[in-house]
Amino acid sequence: MTTIWELDYYSRPILDEQQKKVWEVLICESPTTIDSQPETLFRFSEYCSSSQVNSVWLAGAIADAMSRAPSPPDKIRFFRQAMNNMITTACKGLDLPANLSRRTYALSQWLDDRMLSIYPKHPGYQPAANPSVTFPVTPPQPLPDALVGQKWMFATLPASALQDMNDWSIEFGEAFPLVLAKVEAETPVSGLIIYSSRAIAMAAWMSGLELAAVKFDAALPNQLLLETGISDRWLLTSLDKTAKPEAEQFERAKQQADGVHFLAIQTSAEVEAFAGFWLLKDSTLASSAKI
Repeated sequence: MTTIWELDYYSRPILDEQQKKVWEVLICESPTTIDSQPETLFRFSEYCSSSQVNSVWLAGAIADAMSRAPSPPDKIRFFRQAMNNMITTACKGLDLPANLSRRTYALSQWLDDRMLSIYPKHPGYQPAANPSVTFPVTPPQPLPDALVGQKWMFATLPASALQDMNDWSIEFGEAFPLVLAKVEAETPVSGLIIYSSRAIAMAAWMSGLELAAVKFDAALPNQLLLETGISDRWLLTSLDKTAKPEAEQFERAKQQADGVHFLAIQTSAEVEAFAGFWLLKDSTLASSAKI
């Protein structure tokens, strides 16, 4: 099984004795299945003085984490675009792929917890707002022609049904435990199912992306979008007058499920197996502090 780490390297609301911002690296293993228990997965944290902030220090911290972890990571996810160069440089020196991603759900929750229970206990703590991280909006690009689905439909499952995902036949996909979202067992979870004769190829291509969300954007009222990474957007399909109300209901259902939804790919509606199935969460991410 692929091991994925989520990483944040940024300043915290703490000042040192010289009244300089204290930095910190946080690393946690991504819970990638519906039954993962985030509290049992690997975590690593280390403070860093502002005078030491560079890719060399970060590479050393990651190497230290790797020496302590039960298994090394196959790749690293991080959500701060401002730290792209430093993080990718540090990871490159360790032969680790590093990708900008919004799939840092466990890390975001851990940051929120530390803002409430860890940083305020530090003698240099400086109370501050916990701003959300926003992502740039980019023009959507078309999917490769060979990956356009022949048919699609919106669907809804109770959150409790998703607990059986590990028993489903899925070629490509990823999930996360619903404890990372405010979703009760009876909460309806909406999703999009795409049918294609090239379902496996389409699912394989999507598995190489950092899938973030399926979205109906009011600014593009005739399109349904797939968002990946932190700012990439793809045109999944066009919407006619009949489909637009369904897309609007899809967005409302996402809001009621704390942004949780799914994307599925199948050869046809008659086939029970999935070429691809991803549990997604459309939400903003917490930021521990501004520089």
